[in-house]
Amino acid sequence: MKNTLLSCVLLIFAISCTSTEQKEDISNKFDPSLEPKVTEIVNSLSLEEKGKLFYGNGKFWSAGIERLGFDEVQYTDGPLGIREELERHTWNPAGWDTDQATFFPAGGGLSATWNTELAYKYGKAMGAEARARNKDYLLAPAVNIQRSPLGGRNYEYFTEDPVLNSEMAVPMIKGIQSEDVAATIKHYAINNQETLRGSIDVQASERAIREIYLPVFKAAVTEADVYSVMCSYNRFRGPYVCENEYLLKDILKGEWGFKGTVMSDWGATHSTVESAMYGLDIEMGDGEEGTYNEVYLADPLIEAVENGEVPESIVDDMASRIVRVLLNVKKNDPERNKGAINTPEHHKLVYDVASESIVLLKNEKNLLPLNTSEISSIAVIGDNATQKLASGGFGAGVKVEYEVTPLEGLKNKLPENIEINFAQGYDEIYDRIGYTNFPKYEGNPDLIPEAIETAKNSDMVLLFIGGNRDVESEAHDRETMELPFGQDALVKAVTAANPNTVIVMVAGTPFDMREITPNTSTIVWSWFNGTEAGNAIADILLGNVNPSGKLPFTIPEKLEDSPAHATNSFPGNETEVVYEEGILVGYRWFDTKNITPMFPFGFGLSYTTFEYGDAALNKTSFASTDEIEVKVPVTNTGDVSGKETVQVYVRKSNSAVERPDKELKGFTKVEVQSGQTAEACINFDVQDLAYFDESTMSWKVESGEYEILIGSSSRDIQESVKITIK
Repeated sequence: MKNTLLSCVLLIFAISCTSTEQKEDISNKFDPSLEPKVTEIVNSLSLEEKGKLFYGNGKFWSAGIERLGFDEVQYTDGPLGIREELERHTWNPAGWDTDQATFFPAGGGLSATWNTELAYKYGKAMGAEARARNKDYLLAPAVNIQRSPLGGRNYEYFTEDPVLNSEMAVPMIKGIQSEDVAATIKHYAINNQETLRGSIDVQASERAIREIYLPVFKAAVTEADVYSVMCSYNRFRGPYVCENEYLLKDILKGEWGFKGTVMSDWGATHSTVESAMYGLDIEMGDGEEGTYNEVYLADPLIEAVENGEVPESIVDDMASRIVRVLLNVKKNDPERNKGAINTPEHHKLVYDVASESIVLLKNEKNLLPLNTSEISSIAVIGDNATQKLASGGFGAGVKVEYEVTPLEGLKNKLPENIEINFAQGYDEIYDRIGYTNFPKYEGNPDLIPEAIETAKNSDMVLLFIGGNRDVESEAHDRETMELPFGQDALVKAVTAANPNTVIVMVAGTPFDMREITPNTSTIVWSWFNGTEAGNAIADILLGNVNPSGKLPFTIPEKLEDSPAHATNSFPGNETEVVYEEGILVGYRWFDTKNITPMFPFGFGLSYTTFEYGDAALNKTSFASTDEIEVKVPVTNTGDVSGKETVQVYVRKSNSAVERPDKELKGFTKVEVQSGQTAEACINFDVQDLAYFDESTMSWKVESGEYEILIGSSSRDIQESVKITIK
């Protein structure tokens, strides 16, 4: 899908739409002029030289081609920033004192901005930091669909929606690759749980995988020319994904024409012949010092070629893909970007992303923004006020020069005459099983009396609760949506002690908020928001920045309302999970089944108000090859400037096949000054209205009447226009 996201200011005499989409750098895409060089290099390599390219010879290293000027290839994790350096052959830190990096907001925070320009800048900054550490591959973005609120890695994934997913991933990839670094989109594909991730066999309909789970990967290939794809741990319809002929060979490299490298996740390779024949190019990091040559794609692959099990043309193709990537990232080019790390510009970008990501969920008593002229004391309560999130849990973390906590941010931003009273409120208590921390839910009630007294003795309360990097973690899914550590009891006690309480949720995935929403008038949602998180949340609370974040997922009333749980199909049994909800993922399920969520997809309030005018389309009757242009004036009717994300959904009534009640097809974010009007312009193709027809294994646009729905969330539709597709 290719959406053009546009915005323009409505002037007195003229209206024009101007693109806010980031211009492509020449280095974003594979350079066809390099193909003769790719062929020349591969033809010059011996079978032994080719063979060394296909596997890691350290945890984050693989061989280059030294005699041709290609030094060894270096990889780095990247969902939150450039990972600290590790020992070559272990997962232990290397102990450098020069490997600090910027802690970037997690994927959930980035997607909550709904700002594609920020996504490009985010990718570009992360690519620059990777280059500054001499990395060739950055293992980002992570884009798996948030199928269940319990998903352990939801915090680093973008969203439950395929359109928002693609529109954020594509510019991020372009940004990364503009810095001469290979972006590696992951985890391909249909990898939506951590429970039994190394063995679970996913069964999903063709419509579901084509309409929900694969679009972001297709967009990465066809729109961003992503250089690398990481295949996932799970099975799909039997075979492991890293040796799955249908996913890797037929779809990725066949249908979409992917020209880059497919690398395995660590420990995700299970064969030699099948992996090579069906599309895997690089086996990462599975060996030990002195044994790397024994992994599946090392000596066993060369032996398979020599005995005729694998044609040499296959390893030639594998080698060509690797060489193509190395040439396109300018591996042996003295003019290659040098990068930069921990710069003031990157820290400012983190602040900008964090500020635009924060979602105002409730503000019924207008406690926000804080009126500092009427406040002499503020209680700051909750362990998340002091929690640092650059590391923790299982998986990649970032070694940072600094990380501003919410309490530190408030101390930085509040007037000196306002007294800040802190109480911890709850303990983080865990059961440790293997390398995973499982949170306890009863908490430590002994801390609540102090919190009550602190709340009573302060003019108002800022209560910081939610998750953290251990509660939400790679390698395990949560067992429940319940808030851990007895936080529900803390909320009840504190709000009873002081009704002027603002709840600040710090989390990357939905939690059960049934005990929270009735007890407070004011709720703000923040994320694992990076180096400048504390300053960003403080400026939102104080009104120095007007909140403009929108939820990238649905927050259900209860877990059983979510589609994967309503159908009792998460996490499956010991061997298999069946995606019973089909295409009705996220808000598609809630809206189609008429289930009211706690907070809907795309929702977020502001300190100002916006009024939508009459929507206009370029025409009302369209052919299948046409583009649909939607324009709607948005007026800021409040007292402060603000940003509004205008969302366009489409509904098809009387369809011949099952359809969701509505589906997001485009969006744009417009900034509107107080009392002024801006025109939001969203373009998408008629082909984007297609469904995947399983009988013909092709996309089909139904003729007939459609409804174009324009709103500020999936449940707040402001304007609608009917169109006809011929």
